[in-house]
Amino acid sequence: MTEFQSRPGQSVPGYEVTGRLGTDYYAVFADIPAEDRAVWERAQAYIDEVGPRMQEAWDRAEYPLELAMRMGALDLFNDGIDHPALTRFSPLAAGLVNMEVSRGDGSLGTVVAVQGGLALRTLALFGSPDQQARWLRPVARGEAPAAFALTEPDHGSDSVSLDTVARRDGDSWVLDGTKKWIGNGASGGITFVWARIDDPGAPEHGAVRCFLVEQDTPGYTGTVITGKASLRGIHQAHIALDGVRLPLEAVLPGTRSFKDASTVLYSTRSGVAWSALGHATACYEAALSYAQQRIQFGKPLARFQMVQERLAQMLEELTAMQLYCRHLADLEASGQLRPTQASLAKYHNTRAARRIAAAARDLLGGNGILLENGVMQHLADIEAIHTYEGTESVQALLIGRDITGMSAFA
Repeated sequence: MTEFQSRPGQSVPGYEVTGRLGTDYYAVFADIPAEDRAVWERAQAYIDEVGPRMQEAWDRAEYPLELAMRMGALDLFNDGIDHPALTRFSPLAAGLVNMEVSRGDGSLGTVVAVQGGLALRTLALFGSPDQQARWLRPVARGEAPAAFALTEPDHGSDSVSLDTVARRDGDSWVLDGTKKWIGNGASGGITFVWARIDDPGAPEHGAVRCFLVEQDTPGYTGTVITGKASLRGIHQAHIALDGVRLPLEAVLPGTRSFKDASTVLYSTRSGVAWSALGHATACYEAALSYAQQRIQFGKPLARFQMVQERLAQMLEELTAMQLYCRHLADLEASGQLRPTQASLAKYHNTRAARRIAAAARDLLGGNGILLENGVMQHLADIEAIHTYEGTESVQALLIGRDITGMSAFA
């Protein structure tokens, strides 16, 4: 690389704004147990290793599957799942992984949510002994990409109304339907497909169950969704299920109703709150670093009153996000966490992350839209996590029902 030479009009080659500053104004993470800190540091080392390549992949809308699945080799997919065959992460350690990976790259943060939080958790909670013996380790170790297929083109927030059906045909199940926005759904691994039983003569007619589908099964077609402006470094798929024939043992025996799918979703909602914190931390620290380095009107931006006020406002929200997440982990560790408490954390943190990212983008001026400075990528990726695992409106209705005792769902 040619050495930078200062010329009139450009005194510096660029700005170093993506480094980790360790922001923790209230010492929220000062007393982390050594075991949890070791997991966090492993996630930091992973992001430092793959971050530059992921930024390039995001720019090209490519999914470097080998980089994503490397998290499995580093044992970072556990997401707090309690199973004798898996390394046990505390809720705090699981949260810190979500935070740190998302701080480095939002697409990889979504990989953690999909591979670990959704797919691995579904298998660990509801899979048969044979299913777990065959697939639990490959999914946990990133040897087999795994997907969780609940959302449909016609059913997002009202996923309880899913139309994908499974019917018995002799010694087989046959699946027909469509799924959309399915991370890892076209990555050559396995997909956990949620479907409604269509068997008018059976007691379980109309029940919702989950099926383990290998993606090379005839009739399964996963098509990568293109044109995304968010999470460009992971592929989400539009899945068509046309007469997908499965053995009877493909059903996960622990799944009996939509409540089982909800159990998985509630568990991962905490992870989204932590992920939002990671994005917001990256944006705040980029803004702080930039304000200290960027010279305008003969002095650093950080010496302007308006800039200091903006940084203080960003820190205020970031610290609140940290407090939400730490207490969320403490509640979960003590067995006291209620689903709507996780909803409140997601509701607060994704909204706050949006505000912090927008303020950071504004503070960086024109440099804020450059991918090399990170903020624009985080701003775009936050838009996805703000929506998935339950939109802002759905979270508000869940919380509202809990505090009023009245349901406002249509």
